[in-house]
Amino acid sequence: MKETPLQPEPDFAQWHSRLQDPSTRRAAFAEAVEAFSQRLYWLIRRMVISHEDANDLLQNTFLKAWANLDTFRGEARISTWLYKIATNECLTHLEKQRLRRHLSLDDADSYLVETLRGDEFFDGDAVQTRFQTAVLQLPPKQRLVFNLRYYNDMKYEDMSEALGTSEGALKASYHHAVKKITAYMTSGND
Repeated sequence: MKETPLQPEPDFAQWHSRLQDPSTRRAAFAEAVEAFSQRLYWLIRRMVISHEDANDLLQNTFLKAWANLDTFRGEARISTWLYKIATNECLTHLEKQRLRRHLSLDDADSYLVETLRGDEFFDGDAVQTRFQTAVLQLPPKQRLVFNLRYYNDMKYEDMSEALGTSEGALKASYHHAVKKITAYMTSGND
């Protein structure tokens, strides 16, 4: 999985009024799609591994955002709102996938690892593969917190808004994720 560097998140404080105004709504939403597609794609991709599933879930994220634009009150940044939709899409997809395949939680992790190993778009070396495998061993919500913090450098305050979890719980979850990944990376197991 090779990603291009992200541009800094733009400050779009004026978006709320433009999104609420029917005459500027489409253009403002198109700008949001352009600004956040790459960030959301990689968040989703790291959770579901499959490029095709990531594209589908990204599309679903923007379709749900467009359909629910009237509920966006502007109390949170649009990025936070989009991350919330995307994370819910990921978690729902992973749970449906697990149930559809009749997998236990452990087997679901193994399925994702096998998907990673067979992914034609993943071009990582042995260390990257081992690291990604370690990340995939985390429970979905803990993996989500890890990915948001590690890859997106998201502030705990923003994560708290997007995930509806206290900052303290998020910090603890990230800390535990790092410990598990470190233990996996230093062990001889695969």
